[in-house]
Amino acid sequence: MAEVLDAARRSGTWFTPYSAVLRSRMRSQRSYPLSFAADMLSSLLVGAVEFAEVWVIYHNVRVLGGLDMHAMLLLFGLSNLAFSLAQILVGHTDTLPTYIRAGTLDAFHLRPQPLLLQLITSDISLRRVARAGVAASVLAVGIVTDDIHWTAATFTLVTVSLLSGTAIFAGLFVCAAGLQFFLVDGSELTNSFTYGGAFAAQQPTSVFGHPMTLLFGFTVPVSFVAYLPTIALLDLPGPQWLPAWLAWASPLAAVWVWGIALLCWRSGVRHYQGGGG
Repeated sequence: MAEVLDAARRSGTWFTPYSAVLRSRMRSQRSYPLSFAADMLSSLLVGAVEFAEVWVIYHNVRVLGGLDMHAMLLLFGLSNLAFSLAQILVGHTDTLPTYIRAGTLDAFHLRPQPLLLQLITSDISLRRVARAGVAASVLAVGIVTDDIHWTAATFTLVTVSLLSGTAIFAGLFVCAAGLQFFLVDGSELTNSFTYGGAFAAQQPTSVFGHPMTLLFGFTVPVSFVAYLPTIALLDLPGPQWLPAWLAWASPLAAVWVWGIALLCWRSGVRHYQGGGG
């Protein structure tokens, strides 16, 4: 691997070493077709079951938090697609505790690239594409069936919301990874913000009480991923403290999350003393 990185660096562009590693990871996953197909199927089933859970709720309740079944399709599609894309890009950072316990993280420090970028590009899970496909299909159905007045502004809002939502979840993964330098075996705690945040993003924020609304609206701003864009696209009023026009502030929410994430990561790297090997 070191030889691959050295050869790639000599070729010129700064991202070439990382792309070489990513291509090798993707080739290795596709080298066993049956195993790869099984992984893709399992990921597809996870996405389908998650949608089935939400569909059952809305099939029986009809309207929840001011959103009906059609609005739920937008909410679920935006939140799950953003989370799935973030999982594909940086979700494997949750393996950091394994590197720390084994002492293999020290090898990353020997290479002349930023540690975080090395970790992000050290792997990629192609099987998670199937889950993203489920979310994209649900989002497409929601866009078609909902009564949305399409203008340049609404197209822009969907695009900005999807990109910002992906950045928000990616920042949560990086923040969780940074905390692992201190916790090591605290994945259950950090998962409450990453996977728990993904679950909260699928719900209408209007059903939460004021403390939870503040938590998921501003502290861990997953409401900006899907709920606020959904009510903005459908011209629905938002709950107290979360008016629909805040959907346009989703890039600011992403900047906030990444500011905290980089702070946690930098503090964690400074705290790390090596594997002792």
